[in-house]
Amino acid sequence: MAISKLASDINLANLDCTSLKGVGPKLAEKLERLHIRNVLDLLLHLPLRYEDRTQIKTIASLQDGDRALIKVQVEMTQVKYGKRRSLICRASDQTASIDFRFFYFNKSQQQRLEKGAEFYAFGEVRRFGYQCNMVHPELTAITATSSAPLLDSLTPVYPTTDGLHQNSLRPLTQQAVALLDKHPIDNLLPEKVQSQFQLPDINQALKWIHTPPKDAQPELLQQFTSPSARRLICEELLAHQLSMMLQRHKLEEHQAASMQTRGTLQDKLLSQLPFKPTNAQQRVSQEIIQDLESSKPMLRLLQGDVGAGKTLVAAMAALQAIEAGYQVAIMAPTEILAEQHYLSFSQWMEALGIHTTFLISKLPAKQKNESLAQIASGEAQLIIGTHALFQKDVHYNKLGLAIIDEQHRFGVNQRLALKQKAPEGYQLHQLMMTATPIPRTLAMTVYADMDVSIIDELPPGRTPVQTVALSDQKREQVIQRIATACGDENRQVYWVCTLIDESEEVQCQAAETTANQLAEQLPNLNVGLVHGRLKSEQKQMVMDKFKQGELDILVATTVIEVGVDVPNASLMIIENPERLGLSQLHQLRGRVGRGSVESHCVLLYQQPLSNNAKSRIQVMRDTNDGFVIAEEDLKLRGPGEMLGTRQTGDIGLRFADLVRDAELVAELQEVAHHLAKHSPQLAQKITQRWLGSRQDFADV
Repeated sequence: MAISKLASDINLANLDCTSLKGVGPKLAEKLERLHIRNVLDLLLHLPLRYEDRTQIKTIASLQDGDRALIKVQVEMTQVKYGKRRSLICRASDQTASIDFRFFYFNKSQQQRLEKGAEFYAFGEVRRFGYQCNMVHPELTAITATSSAPLLDSLTPVYPTTDGLHQNSLRPLTQQAVALLDKHPIDNLLPEKVQSQFQLPDINQALKWIHTPPKDAQPELLQQFTSPSARRLICEELLAHQLSMMLQRHKLEEHQAASMQTRGTLQDKLLSQLPFKPTNAQQRVSQEIIQDLESSKPMLRLLQGDVGAGKTLVAAMAALQAIEAGYQVAIMAPTEILAEQHYLSFSQWMEALGIHTTFLISKLPAKQKNESLAQIASGEAQLIIGTHALFQKDVHYNKLGLAIIDEQHRFGVNQRLALKQKAPEGYQLHQLMMTATPIPRTLAMTVYADMDVSIIDELPPGRTPVQTVALSDQKREQVIQRIATACGDENRQVYWVCTLIDESEEVQCQAAETTANQLAEQLPNLNVGLVHGRLKSEQKQMVMDKFKQGELDILVATTVIEVGVDVPNASLMIIENPERLGLSQLHQLRGRVGRGSVESHCVLLYQQPLSNNAKSRIQVMRDTNDGFVIAEEDLKLRGPGEMLGTRQTGDIGLRFADLVRDAELVAELQEVAHHLAKHSPQLAQKITQRWLGSRQDFADV
């Protein structure tokens, strides 16, 4: 592919922001917080939206939420006293009146707004009935010599940070646009790609985005569907995909252990199971085995809905490595999940003569030292734990495979530290697992460095969970339903307290209060309690009692989100579901419905519900499909919250949107594969332009 290029004697990427007029050390520090270090960074710091200061509107034409410029005359000004002192100014034009409200003002501002004074006012309109309001509008006094402050182009509104205002950013960006006119940047996209997507030149696109003409169609601007916006969106999405793919190519330059075996241990495990793996489990296990047999490092993401059987697939992978003579580390994000894994895997592995050890930071010193010694000597073949697995004092004998569960909960540095435990000169094989299905557009952009396996089939005998939403006012009815489920039907119940916006201590207190109340109201039933303040052995003791049927009701915080399997539990109550995201609600709900009996989940919400909360609850009622839920969660919450800490909590897109631009993501993947394979230097330039130093996060 040929690259069209514009000559430039100055590289704007090498021109520091301090070269711009008005940028001193303090302003440069604030720009740095937005990842703006040079003029090119400033040009790629793109607007969120636009304001129209190109025309004067009448008050009568204003709609609620409009941001508009109006010309008014003051009718009356007064100070009102109440909970907050405020200055109210009634002004009008020839069509209607409007109230300006100021909560921060001084005497001179009050005197300026005298009756008869004329102003141009710009601000956001709020309508209460027929009356318009503006809070803290920008006012420009009208004098005999002044002219209307009308602009020739629409006004961009940029993402900003503390202490950095639009009035500072806009002039700097205009300086950058002027430099762009003199020193255009390279048009990195191949001509074939520009033609395929009908994209304009990068310089033309940037200039239009920062200074759109006043006749630009508002719908094109707000929906980001103009050719210029499309150009920048395409290049940015391509940069993110290329970043992941280049990292994968870099990883494949290293060598990993080739784990060729006869599969003897795997066959023994399968022969001991009381069930047959599903077709999906068998297919995914074969994909992983092929990866492990290669000398290229495996980097695979294993997705499976709640209860799909990822644990067995992980065990098959672990046995492949162990039979080949390597150690395997399984890392879980919480102690309770690590403990659940240890119990599950130990039962399987001990029957095969494989030594399993457990390592978390809270282990007693004697037990911890024993585990460390077993790991260092190689006696421990399978090591299960939390982030303690990659601490400095942990020395592996021959670590070959890392299995990371609920991988989105681990930060980049944590996974990198575990990877560095590999034998010298080798890379670890890595298997990431998640029970939180990842939407397709997110997977293609953020996980483009990984191969993806999906267990898209649930084991037979699973009954879909019926979900209902009830107001907290019907709490007594819910408690009666628990009495019936436990007393007459001999079933068990989860009651989950989800005060996630509060501190862990407040959560624990809420759970304790609920447990005490249920024990009082249901004296014939046994109530257990699990929360984050309990010691590991206490949590495990309560969980064991629940598993064995000694407890009827388990009251818990969200620590039971993953890793707990009690087939006899057929009812779950989730308090304050409006506080949780869809994926977390789905994870919690997955603790029931693990047997053949019909199960129910009750979402016990507090009124009033926001529109967003209503949407989440409705989705939970409508479907049990984790992938459908993940797509809806992406729409409602955006990618940043869904990603956890893969990229320090945020994908970092400047202009593109994975929901809005989903179709482009799929189309650009083929382009990204071609460039990464055939034009790696060009791919690196595109990535460097959009990600700069931020692409370092991908090197894990």
